[in-house]
Amino acid sequence: MSTNNKQIDIVIAEKNPLLQQSLVRLFENDDRFRLVAVCADGERFLEAVERLNFDTGIIGWEMPFLDGKGVLAALKGKEATPRVIVYTGSPNPDIPRQAMALGAAGFCSKKDQPAVLIDTILQVASGRMVFPFMDVAKLVTDPFAGLTPRERELLAALAGGLTNAQIAGQFDISLNTVKFHLKNLFDKLGVSNRAQAVARYLKERESA
Repeated sequence: MSTNNKQIDIVIAEKNPLLQQSLVRLFENDDRFRLVAVCADGERFLEAVERLNFDTGIIGWEMPFLDGKGVLAALKGKEATPRVIVYTGSPNPDIPRQAMALGAAGFCSKKDQPAVLIDTILQVASGRMVFPFMDVAKLVTDPFAGLTPRERELLAALAGGLTNAQIAGQFDISLNTVKFHLKNLFDKLGVSNRAQAVARYLKERESA
């Protein structure tokens, strides 16, 4: 855990290059923090967790290849992982609850001032949990809204009858990566196999 006498080591996962640059400037000008790495998606963030030692991760919720939900799910239950803050501009009011349930240490909206993000990081680094007030009665859960573009592509491929090997060939990714994405996809949709996923997909298209 970081203390007031130690810099807080940070890794950022953010898909927007302009926001990446803004965050880099924010932390480089504050000697309480040390920016260890910046990456553009969740897959790269998990690679950073494996390779680097850092205190706090600041991740987006909607990212290519692997989103914030997938990152938190991958880290859940593992030892010696960084504390993670979800930093998103998504208007979905259910994201803070989902992030907390998956083990995130904090949540901050991109609509907030930079000082709010700084304060959130300092509190999380000191061991606190930082989340906005959540009115459970107003929470709305739409599993399809939480799918990444890659997961949507894979879901359409499943509906088209493609096998895992065919999907891997079509998208030029490994078979293990296909299986990894499908597991996250099934978890998000609350299903246990491809047949159920396709059934939900077709039902969603009919009601759209």
